Amino acid sequence: MWCFILAELLVFGIFFLAYAFARARNVELFNASQLELDRVSGAINTVVLITSSYFVVRASAAIRNNDGRLCARWLAAALGCGSIFIVLKLIEFAAKVEAGITMSTNTFYMFYLGLAFFHFMHVVLGMVILAAVALKARSGGYSASEHAGVETGAAYWHMVDLVWIILFPLIYVLH
Repeated sequence: MWCFILAELLVFGIFFLAYAFARARNVELFNASQLELDRVSGAINTVVLITSSYFVVRASAAIRNNDGRLCARWLAAALGCGSIFIVLKLIEFAAKVEAGITMSTNTFYMFYLGLAFFHFMHVVLGMVILAAVALKARSGGYSASEHAGVETGAAYWHMVDLVWIILFPLIYVLH
């Protein structure tokens, strides 16, 4: 899993570098387009993902204390946060589509929509992983001595959170 996570971070890193290079060549376009984004939604999503990571940490602690049911509840809370992220992001995407904005609109929107959707799909995959871990934890599939699956799922979720913590200021805030 660590190789997969590192590979994913490398891919995002390359995208971030390409974004920075393109931004440096089109500063006015990027600044003007960036002002059209919903920063409040982006900030809420940041808080939601950070909160979800806290819940995942609590789930890991619960399973290390041999409490699979509590672990599953914390993971369910993290999944709730992930669902909020998904809904807010879908509303944001829908608003852009309604405004006629696509990846062909300009270079900024190509990066914004590409990076945001790529991250969105990672959130969806992370939620699938957390749901599978929660189901197994709830049914007693993990214990204090055997909980590598919980830790692996947590590591993936934290990677998704970390990428958003970089993506939010890069796309929404920095001028």
